[in-house]
Amino acid sequence: MSFWDKIQEDIKKNLQGGLDIFREGSSVVTEKLEKLTVEGRNKYKVFNLNMKVQEEFAKLGGEIYDLTTGKSKNPLGNRKVKSIISRINKLENQINKLESKEVKKPKKTAAKKTAGKSTKKTTGKTRVKSRAKTKSSAAATGKNKKS
Repeated sequence: MSFWDKIQEDIKKNLQGGLDIFREGSSVVTEKLEKLTVEGRNKYKVFNLNMKVQEEFAKLGGEIYDLTTGKSKNPLGNRKVKSIISRINKLENQINKLESKEVKKPKKTAAKKTAGKSTKKTTGKTRVKSRAKTKSSAAATGKNKKS
């Protein structure tokens, strides 16, 4: 086999390998897009349900206010109040179902991303606390003062 033939063969192998990697990558991207689309729809549904809950709470507050100004003995015994509360409970159950779907999905790519990295993660609360400590220690030493 001549040098030129070897070069052509290597180029064909590398090109085929590159195409295989591209196909694999595009299928991963497609899967990720589908997952994000489903998650986005669920979050949009949760948002709409939260808006409905907010409207129901406003109705509930208005109804209770009307009943208390009318010197009603027990506003919670009122039929309208009970129906509003039951609608709020139904909306809350729908929200919980949608949110539990989001939580149940395991992240497949998390193991790949953390390979070779430390497994210790910091939470948002930890970061906030450490910033607060830094600010308070800076204030204690006088470094944060303006001249």
